[in-house]
Amino acid sequence: MLRISKRTDLTKKQYIQLRLAAVIMALFTSGIFILIMGQNPAAIYFAMLQGAFGSFYGLRETIIMTIPLVITSLGISTAFKMKFWNIGAEGQIYMGAFAASYFALNHHDMPKPFLLLVMAAASIAGGGLWALIPGFFKARFGTNETLFTLMMNYIAIKWITYLQYGPWKDPNAKGFPIIAAFKETAILPGFMGIHIGLIIALALVALMHIFMYHTKKGYEISVIGESENTARYAGMNVKKIIVAAILLSGGLCGLAGMIQASGVHGTLSVDVSGGIGYTAIITTWLGQLSPALIMLVSFLFAALVQGGSYIQTVFQIPQAAASILQGMILFFVLGSEFFIQYKINFKKEGI
Repeated sequence: MLRISKRTDLTKKQYIQLRLAAVIMALFTSGIFILIMGQNPAAIYFAMLQGAFGSFYGLRETIIMTIPLVITSLGISTAFKMKFWNIGAEGQIYMGAFAASYFALNHHDMPKPFLLLVMAAASIAGGGLWALIPGFFKARFGTNETLFTLMMNYIAIKWITYLQYGPWKDPNAKGFPIIAAFKETAILPGFMGIHIGLIIALALVALMHIFMYHTKKGYEISVIGESENTARYAGMNVKKIIVAAILLSGGLCGLAGMIQASGVHGTLSVDVSGGIGYTAIITTWLGQLSPALIMLVSFLFAALVQGGSYIQTVFQIPQAAASILQGMILFFVLGSEFFIQYKINFKKEGI
């Protein structure tokens, strides 16, 4: 007889062993796929590492991708800690970028430091309010926040598409559906060949660690995640804490949108997120809602994506094949989560 039970005695050594086993199995299975394509698995894996870390350009692109992943994952983790399944980070990124872009396009005559602060505040407000909509319906009517937040992603994307092809379309773009580039005053300053978003991301990792593990509000969010009834019994204002946590969750995702628009794309577009909101769900889960682990997992995931892009060029591998490699690696790493959370017991019949 097969019986699955919750693990309660997993040691740190066993945890590491399970993760390593997942990575080894992923590399082995991916290696078979690479052989079928007529390529050398060792050469492909080495090239992926080279593409992510072997040059300044590769490392730069890896870090640039890591920054919004970290910030968005921190936002998602706040909601997940409270058992509010925020799948709407993608839409919150877009709405944060939209709010910031309004000031970038219409008030670029402001002093640069002040304008960037206004853009950051607007992006936090835009993302936070967008997240608060499903939060309100969840609290008031008991709606399913997973579906609600997911559907709101499409509304946000279509709104940006409408602006890009309509009211905000650049009249000087010779008919191309693009929004005008930001002026210099609305562009994030550079830092170590990247942009100042790197400092923001590192600071947020430290601040969110302190907030979640060393403040009263962080503790209250954790308690509500475990049991709302316990939180009420302890005298906590559950609705107020839920609203604050959801605003923080969406606000951080919105800030990631501002950083992408101002620091990477230099304008607002339907490509400003590029799926970061969905990818961050994976990095948040793999990071076990821990800010430090989220930063590490986000960096490794960005390296995987950058390495996958590199081998497309070097080995002339189709994008779909590179995506399959990335998907197989993620499949095994995510699959190992089951064996970390649960154990399988084999019991003979009649015993």
